[in-house]
Amino acid sequence: MKYNKIEVGQRIRYRRILIGWTQEELAEKIGRAYKYCQDIERGTCGMSVETMLSIASSLNVSLDYLIYGTTESEKETDALLDEQQAVISLLGQCSDQKRRYALDLLKLFMKASDNR
Repeated sequence: MKYNKIEVGQRIRYRRILIGWTQEELAEKIGRAYKYCQDIERGTCGMSVETMLSIASSLNVSLDYLIYGTTESEKETDALLDEQQAVISLLGQCSDQKRRYALDLLKLFMKASDNR
């Protein structure tokens, strides 16, 4: 992953417009000059961590979203998909009998953990 100022600026612009703010309103909320907000949205300048935190807080988004375009829920979804793929891969290496046995064990485990 790489920090891309243009993409960060696009995400800021998208979120600002979604909220219904002008660039002037965002600039006021983060205590920066209007021209600076324009430059950030165009991706022609970087910003300090403090400015990025202020923007994220004002727009109610995470830093992950601003920097990488992802949210925590997307990361959790990616992790879940990785785990599911690992299980599928392991089961694919088993005989039919072992696969059925593993499924029975998983069902038993799920039932037992529901009772806790």
